[in-house]
Amino acid sequence: MSKHLADKRTATTGARVKAFLSIARRRDETGRDTFHKPRDGAGPTRIRQFLRIARGRMV
Repeated sequence: MSKHLADKRTATTGARVKAFLSIARRRDETGRDTFHKPRDGAGPTRIRQFLRIARGRMV
């Protein structure tokens, strides 16, 4: 039994990745800066939630 017409995809050309990288290059971002953005530290509310979970409290 062959696949349905909707299940047959053509090979991608990588156009989305090329466009993404060209935007990143225009912003003067290189390598790791493109994909890894620095994040702020966890705030007091988030730390409180982590501690609540670590103690085994669900609510």
